[in-house]
Amino acid sequence: MGLITGLLGLPLAPVRGVVWVGEQLRDQAHARLYDPAAVRRQIDEVERAYTRGEITEAERDEQQEILLERLVEGPGAGGGG
Repeated sequence: MGLITGLLGLPLAPVRGVVWVGEQLRDQAHARLYDPAAVRRQIDEVERAYTRGEITEAERDEQQEILLERLVEGPGAGGGG
């Protein structure tokens, strides 16, 4: 990077920093959302809630379907940004 380009780009440095932080947060959230161990824990929790009578069978089935789709979709399925 040349001196002139560096000096002209300097005012944009904070913006680039904010964009980088945003990208890191997005990547972390995406990784956690699709983490197989976390999804399995959520499926187990839904089953326990059903067993305790906190949710209906239909609610359990709906929530488990969503979680199973997330598990199958995984982080490498594209779709995000």
